[in-house]
Amino acid sequence: MVPRNANVVKISYNDLVAACSNDASSSSVDDLIEQAFGKANSSSLGIIAITDIPSLPSLRTKLLPLAPKLAALPPQQLEEITAPESQYQVGWSHGREKLEGDKLDFSKGSYYANPLTDDLVESMLQRRRYNAASQLGDGDNDNDESHVHGKQQMEELLKWDESLNQIQNEEELRQLASANPAFFAPNVWPTKSLPELENSLKEMGQLIHRVGVYLAKCCDSYVAARCPGYKPNTLESILLHSKCCKARLLHYFAKDDTSDSSNNNNNVDDGDNNNSGIADDTQFSSWCGWHNDHGSLTGLVPAMYHDENGNIVQCPDEDAGLYIKSRNGDLVGPVKLPENALAFQVGETMQVHTGGWLHATPHAVRGCKKGGISRSTFAVFMEPEYHSSMDLPAGRSVSDTQYEEAEKSLPKTVRTLRSRWKLGMNFGEFSEATFAAFH
Repeated sequence: MVPRNANVVKISYNDLVAACSNDASSSSVDDLIEQAFGKANSSSLGIIAITDIPSLPSLRTKLLPLAPKLAALPPQQLEEITAPESQYQVGWSHGREKLEGDKLDFSKGSYYANPLTDDLVESMLQRRRYNAASQLGDGDNDNDESHVHGKQQMEELLKWDESLNQIQNEEELRQLASANPAFFAPNVWPTKSLPELENSLKEMGQLIHRVGVYLAKCCDSYVAARCPGYKPNTLESILLHSKCCKARLLHYFAKDDTSDSSNNNNNVDDGDNNNSGIADDTQFSSWCGWHNDHGSLTGLVPAMYHDENGNIVQCPDEDAGLYIKSRNGDLVGPVKLPENALAFQVGETMQVHTGGWLHATPHAVRGCKKGGISRSTFAVFMEPEYHSSMDLPAGRSVSDTQYEEAEKSLPKTVRTLRSRWKLGMNFGEFSEATFAAFH
């Protein structure tokens, strides 16, 4: 299978902000969202680049070189920031994830942290306390959450937070967090071994989050104009209010500095899709296997390559990098991004919340054929909180959300959305089903 060139749709940061300043997204931005994400365009790649973002190049240069430094820490120091009780969803993770078949992925190391809050449970507890005080008439109570959001936005947040009606008290929330550590575990920082990581990761993560909120608002306008049953501001509200945000600093090991540098998996059929015409897909996934992101929106920083001495270099292999499968089955890549741009990809939760008007697409990372070259990048997965519903817009069906023709174009090892998501689930339940499928 020969991939075609990746022509990624681009929107300048200034145009994005200008579109968000109006009550509705501009027609030009609407058209670009259609090209990148829309269901009506079967060749859409599910990815868009926001260009000319202020401060991005300097933050990228500050953060990404820390990835190989982190991966090179002594085993004892890596063990100190490893959290198996979180199902390796916080701190350091290496060789714990399964993406293609049942083979563990040793081709990369990951560091996970929440860039918006160090302790999700404590943030949710503060919100509950503010809500309780407000109901008692103490609307001017003072806590961290009200400082961050302001009173009006805090009131909007309380209306959005479905957990306030589903969890009766603080103890019940703590019990839920204890039973679901992959979702609720607090950050674990390498404060002694790599102290500069915390600030660098939070700065970049919060920048990506801010741009993601702008993009979500434009996506809301796009979907609302086409879907009569769509609740206005659905996506923007999720990204704006949710403190559940997972950042992932990734280091893809060079061929000769890991014991298992490629995922030479056979095309294992897990039984939930019927595609039989993609026998060579795995040659494009030696650094990261084929998968869909399961959250709402993923922000990506342009990758950086390093030689054996840690120097930043241009990738010597023009075929290395990110590959995508369009909904009509076209293989596209490698995706090239300018250094002043962030890429954003649709996740499966956004696909559900829009009733299939916006679509996630499978993607993978092909390794560099030249030895001694490693790759670093950074992704932020923006998503709802645990109790957020996974309901469809009124008038949309499961078949609208992922129709069978699109499923046939999935790589063999990508689990279908319908195999993990069922009507009536909340986001936490959907996440647990997804973690179970890949870990």
